[in-house]
This record gives sequence, structure tokens and C-alpha cells, in this order.
Amino acid sequence: MVEYRIDRHSGVATYVQIVQQTKQALRMGLLRPGDRLPTAREVVEATAINPNTVLKAYRELEREGLVEARRGLGTFVRRSLGTAPADSPLRTELEAWADRARAAGLEREDVAALFTAVLDKHFQGDPT
Repeated sequence: MVEYRIDRHSGVATYVQIVQQTKQALRMGLLRPGDRLPTAREVVEATAINPNTVLKAYRELEREGLVEARRGLGTFVRRSLGTAPADSPLRTELEAWADRARAAGLEREDVAALFTAVLDKHFQGDPT
């Protein structure tokens, strides 16, 4: 099950963070079709956010066709995204690269900027 982490200083709306983290879990294969998302109550208890915020995020995911709410049962994954499993060799390479970047003195924001620049170069015009 996914555990949401809310960064109150990121400037990103809380419900958007939940949507993004759910999509990331879908891309990484941590969530699969049929898996149940945490209930709004479980997310509220873990993150101390408003239940309506969780419901708004889940509605957005449902609107995108990624999850479906089943009355009385919860919210379940309908489909996955991407093909980058958590145990991918590419992940191992990326983790080694991140270790080298950190050892070189780069901060998280530096790494994010560098990685985004490389992604932008290699995925120009990619609609995903």
C-alpha cells in the first residue's frame, strides 16, 4: 500500500501531491490493478490533512481512469502506468548516479534541475 508524504513547504497543492505520488507508485509497479488505496481516514491519520483533500485527489485519479471508487469497499486501482518496476536495473544505475551526485556535493534541488534538463533534452515533444 502507498504511504503519502506531504511536503507543506513545496508550494504544490496537497491534493496534487497525493495524485503525483499515486501516479509514481503506479509507474513503479508499487500499485497494481486491483490494489486498494488507503482510505481517506487512513491518509488523514497518517498526514493530518483534511479528508476533503484526499477525496479531491481520489476524484481526480478516478476522472483520469486510474482508480475506481466502490461504495462501501474503498478506492481501487483500475490500471497501471509505465513499465519501470521498482527493481529495474535502470533504478539501480540511477541510485548509483544519485549517490555520486550527493558525494560530489550536489543538493537535492541541483540534482532535480540537472535531471530535469536531461529529461527535457531527451524527451522533447513527448506528450507523456
